[in-house]
Amino acid sequence: MESVFRSEEMCLAQLFLQAASAYDCVSELGEAGLVEFRDLNPSVTTFQRKFVTEMRRCEEMEKTLGYLLQEIKRADISLLDSEVNPVAPLPKHVLKIQEQLQQLEAELREVTKNKETLKRNFLELNEYNHMLRVTQDFVRRTSELDLLSQAQYEEFPSLDKEPLMDYTNMQRLGAKLGFIAGVIHPWKVGPFERMLWRVCKGYTILTYEELEIPLEDPDSGENVKWVVFLVSYWGEQIGHKVKKICDCYHCHVYPYPNTNQERMDIVAGLNTRIQDLHTVLYRTEEYLQQVLLKASESIHTWLVQVKKMKAIYHILNLCSFDVTNKCLIAEVWCPVADLSKVRQALEEGSRKSSATVPSFVNRIPTTDTLPTLIRTNKFTSGFQNIVDAYGVGNYQEINPGPYTVVTFPFLFAVMFGDCGHGLIMTVFALWMVLSENNHKLHRTRNEIWNMFFDGRYIILMMGIFSLYTGLIYNDCFSKSLNIFGSGWSVKNMFVNESRMVTEVRGNQFLSLDPNVSGVFKGPYPFGIDPVWNLASNRLNFLNSFKMKMSVILGITHMTFGVILGVFNHLHFKNICSIYLVFIPELVFMVSLFGYLMFMIIYKWLAYSAANSNLAPSILIHFINMFVMQSNDNALLYTGQKGFQMFLVVIALLSVPILLFGKPGYLYWRHHGGRSFGTYRKGYTLVRRGSEEEVSLLRAHEMEQGENHSNHSGQPDGTDQEFNFGDVFMHQAIHTIEYCLGCVSNTASYLRLWALSLAHAQLSEVLWGMVLHLGLRMDNDFGSLLLFPVFGIFAVLTVAVLLVMEGLSAFLHALRLHWVEFQNKFYMGNGYKFSPFSFKLLTRNCDDFA
Repeated sequence: MESVFRSEEMCLAQLFLQAASAYDCVSELGEAGLVEFRDLNPSVTTFQRKFVTEMRRCEEMEKTLGYLLQEIKRADISLLDSEVNPVAPLPKHVLKIQEQLQQLEAELREVTKNKETLKRNFLELNEYNHMLRVTQDFVRRTSELDLLSQAQYEEFPSLDKEPLMDYTNMQRLGAKLGFIAGVIHPWKVGPFERMLWRVCKGYTILTYEELEIPLEDPDSGENVKWVVFLVSYWGEQIGHKVKKICDCYHCHVYPYPNTNQERMDIVAGLNTRIQDLHTVLYRTEEYLQQVLLKASESIHTWLVQVKKMKAIYHILNLCSFDVTNKCLIAEVWCPVADLSKVRQALEEGSRKSSATVPSFVNRIPTTDTLPTLIRTNKFTSGFQNIVDAYGVGNYQEINPGPYTVVTFPFLFAVMFGDCGHGLIMTVFALWMVLSENNHKLHRTRNEIWNMFFDGRYIILMMGIFSLYTGLIYNDCFSKSLNIFGSGWSVKNMFVNESRMVTEVRGNQFLSLDPNVSGVFKGPYPFGIDPVWNLASNRLNFLNSFKMKMSVILGITHMTFGVILGVFNHLHFKNICSIYLVFIPELVFMVSLFGYLMFMIIYKWLAYSAANSNLAPSILIHFINMFVMQSNDNALLYTGQKGFQMFLVVIALLSVPILLFGKPGYLYWRHHGGRSFGTYRKGYTLVRRGSEEEVSLLRAHEMEQGENHSNHSGQPDGTDQEFNFGDVFMHQAIHTIEYCLGCVSNTASYLRLWALSLAHAQLSEVLWGMVLHLGLRMDNDFGSLLLFPVFGIFAVLTVAVLLVMEGLSAFLHALRLHWVEFQNKFYMGNGYKFSPFSFKLLTRNCDDFA
């Protein structure tokens, strides 16, 4: 229970691990998650450490597992999250695991390579087949073509009409007619055609057509509607240029047949090869699927084992060897309460490794700052994270977490008070709490959802408290609930009933006088009377109530923070800070702002409806209190003037005590206290037989003199050089910050009033301008319109009032805790205890990949 209100007691311990059992001992400590290891080799680089070879082996296995996961994902094989938690493998089994992974990787790479080769051949043959089919429409031949002797070409009738170069001239020059066919990407057709024209000077003819169906690109794997082209050219020189242009534009060029018979033979051969490749490819994919399915069954176990093994060797690299190189020495931070468990873990590790010499733990003293460990559960962890976001508490410092569990959702609810909105929030949070064991909800990749789910208990508490404050405000979707019946009655304002009906119908506003007998029967049993929802002066009443309530809550919250500071002083035996820091701070706070709270409550109790017109203004009285002025005719109580002067005087006197008290005491202790004889610290040797007693008293006084108020772990000056200027400057800054902060922080709590008013008004506007439009229509069209209007109202309520307003109230409550509350006693300059635990290693295969 102590670890909830204050961090666990920690210690520094040495572990003596025998070389033969060090691996198993560290593995047992990782499973238990009890200690945090320190690096005893800070000057040694990573590549010079003892177990660097084992670390590289683990990294190679991680790369292999990453490749396997990538291939399993590519094959769309689902990986089921296993709850099995395998232990770290023994060193003698590591080589066997590595060999299995290497064999599986080699086999998988070979099968994958063969599959890709077969698939590429299949796609190329498919492209070739479609190219032959399309080019058959380009050129229709009635007989075999003799490219050396034919005088007329049906495909190129324009050559006969060419005035500069006819067929006879081409034949005289010995030019040959050739064809190049293939497929090209659609967006490359235009540049490809222009390049052919510019380079070949018109000695080519390009014919192209887009395929009707998309085909997969062998290089990128994307589906593309390829364009089939056929280039007819004169001469070998032009042919070489055309081939270079095709290579430049990454065209897929295929052999073009010269005769119809040759075309038919090629198509028949292609169809046969395509069918054979399809069968082989199917068998290959089936075998690959079997290999990946077999690997997916063990991939989780391998991942966890490799991660644990790598973590163990990383910890062993932090240890140092003794002079005999037979024993590893490690230094760890450990909770004192868990030392027995650490011994048990070391004994279990020694037993598993069959070591002849057992490993053991030895507690050692230290002057270093100890880490902070606060044990939490699934309910308190969210609230503790709010505190740690401000700063991790110093060692053994008072923990604001338990108080934040109550104060944070309460201050949120004061700003968010609406029982309707609170009910929605509570139901949503309750659903998340009941579904917390559903792995699909808390293992998503949506960071916003993960944030909501991790804070489900915070949202639940905020919803419950919002229900409570909503009932206090009597506000449900901007409407009041008349549960117990109003305490106000109109009937007694009139003598007879007929006059009452006339007055009610003839006047828009009616004034209810509580001094008339029977008009005000008594206060509403719980919360605000629902009649105020109909009153024209509703805002004036609620503003006064919520503003004064905010001041009372703020002063109470800050005073509680100041009081918590005394527990730090008592725990660290810093007695001087109790008298010279805590008491002046508390006197200053209570004398001024505690008195303000007293005046608010006293005015509520002392004045009723009968004499409410005589009630003085509290604000005027509070201002006059500082200027030492008062109106004798408008006093709250007898003797007010003298009592207020007394409070101002003691508040002013507490400021110089807070400013000079502690620096002066420390200066006297380090300088003036030396004049009290050989045994300083205020003790003198009375008789010879009391030397032992005086020695004990001196030791006790030295413990009390340590400066734990700043929670830095450093003594006040008995063992270090004392600098009065630094101490005085630090105390002066603290005094100014505290005195001015009391004023500004009190005003800061008025945000409770402002946000509560804004939330109520926004809810009222949303009701009046959206849902009220559908409710006031009494025809058939209004009934149909009510459904979409209610949908709009529900969406705006969730999006604006719950999400946006809820986020705003959450941030303001966060600020009130960090700045106004925790600043009074919480330093937050420590560092968190991070134990070596295998539970912190991610076991999700997706995160690893």
